Amino acid sequence: MRSTFRKGLAGLFVVLGVVMLIYIIYKNNTKSYSPEDTVEYNSGDLHLEIFYNRPYKKNREIFGGLVPYNEVWRTGANEATTFTTSKDILVDGSSLPAGTYTLWTIPMEDSWKVIFNSEMYPWGITADKLPSRVADYDVLTIEIPVRKLKNPIEQFTIIFEEQRKFINLNLAWDQTLIRVPIRDPETLQQIKGF
Repeated sequence: MRSTFRKGLAGLFVVLGVVMLIYIIYKNNTKSYSPEDTVEYNSGDLHLEIFYNRPYKKNREIFGGLVPYNEVWRTGANEATTFTTSKDILVDGSSLPAGTYTLWTIPMEDSWKVIFNSEMYPWGITADKLPSRVADYDVLTIEIPVRKLKNPIEQFTIIFEEQRKFINLNLAWDQTLIRVPIRDPETLQQIKGF
């Protein structure tokens, strides 16, 4: 009886080991096509950070093709993109409390919805290739107009940029740019002299 149990347990460990090995190989292989990146912004006690994976265009039609219009996108590849703020901020005039969020988007031809979701998801899509996001955990959704770029961007890029008292969160790929304005409410009060 013990021998059968031990063999069964050993078999289970072998299966789990094979599954883990396949997962690690798959994950590392996808990273070569869409490498990880972290971008940060620091000013005083405000720290913003985004972790995401950067797919390439590779002569593909991106928005309206690879990334369909009017559907939730994980805003990159592989794991769900995360956005962290060390303090409460204003995103396009709406309050976002300090914390870490997953960042989702719904690309449309003329505008995008940008969604901050309070849950963490280990991968950006399910086994059925559907977004992992659960809408019940959406904390903030804003809509931002699309800006067209003259020159295409080969690799999906997220950067922070200071511009006229705003911190712009820029998402750019192919010939599309989304510029999400962010403000630190404390800095805004100091500017107004409160």
